[in-house]
Amino acid sequence: MTFADPWLLLLLVLLPGLVALPLLRQTTAAVRFSSLHRFKRIGPSRSLLVRRGILSLRYLSLALLVVAAARPQVGHKPRVIRTEGVDIILAVDTSGSMRALDLEWNGKRRTRLEVVKDVVSEFIRAREDDRLGLVVFGQEAFTQCPLTLDHGVLLQFIEQLEIGMAGDRTAIGSGIGVAANRLKKLSAKSKVIILLTDGRNNAGSLTPAKAAEIAKTLSIKVYTVAAGGTEPAPFLEETIFGKRYVYQDVDIDETGLREIATVTNGKYFRATDAASLRDVYREIDGLERTEVEMKAFMEYDEKLTWFALPALLLVIVETVLLHTRYRKIP
Repeated sequence: MTFADPWLLLLLVLLPGLVALPLLRQTTAAVRFSSLHRFKRIGPSRSLLVRRGILSLRYLSLALLVVAAARPQVGHKPRVIRTEGVDIILAVDTSGSMRALDLEWNGKRRTRLEVVKDVVSEFIRAREDDRLGLVVFGQEAFTQCPLTLDHGVLLQFIEQLEIGMAGDRTAIGSGIGVAANRLKKLSAKSKVIILLTDGRNNAGSLTPAKAAEIAKTLSIKVYTVAAGGTEPAPFLEETIFGKRYVYQDVDIDETGLREIATVTNGKYFRATDAASLRDVYREIDGLERTEVEMKAFMEYDEKLTWFALPALLLVIVETVLLHTRYRKIP
């Protein structure tokens, strides 16, 4: 808490003097008695003690009014961010092969998509000043979340990703095409697609090579990420003997993904485990940064009423009590 007029708080130094002033002005009345011995044993009445306590309310209310006059304020510092920014579309493969359990996370076997969701969520939280969007592709491709600065909403969409939601096959070209369509009319300083897949293009009418040329024409960089181990990957399958692990060969088109990145002036990454996948997104995070002009200003909320209203209440209580039950009769 701060005060707009802190110098007024110096008036609080005068309060002890105001308390002592009535005592200094008291006059001693002379009454002749043969002896005061009996009167000394008579203590002050309860009403007198209460009245003195009520009079103290006056000084407390004065103190509160002085604090209120100094204008107490509670402030916070909002940020104003001015940046040309980076517009980033996260294109995530949700095809059936993302069920593979070859990317361990914290010592636990999890599907590729589960690990990708956690890593991508970390990336989103680190890009608070940029617009981000989400494209999902499998056999089909569609926009799951348009470009937005509301990263809380985007994180909810990431959490809702499911294997097979766009079909079990892989349309890499369509994923790039839908993402590029979202970016083509924007005027951001940098437009980026981060495409993650664990397979090769086997669906869709738009080839990855053609999609890369379109992205290049639109000045869109494509970072390609291949996720998956190098050994046959385990899949948990339902068999006549119950759930069993079935191992399948990894089929990632690294050559094609590398060409997409080269054509669009992006970069190709290979992630064979959860740790390396996290490192990939951290490296991309470092590559795509722009200068951010940040201004801060202080915004205050006046809290004068916190002190003025109690002071007024104390004055009312004192006035009522001193003119009714504890009224002094001269």
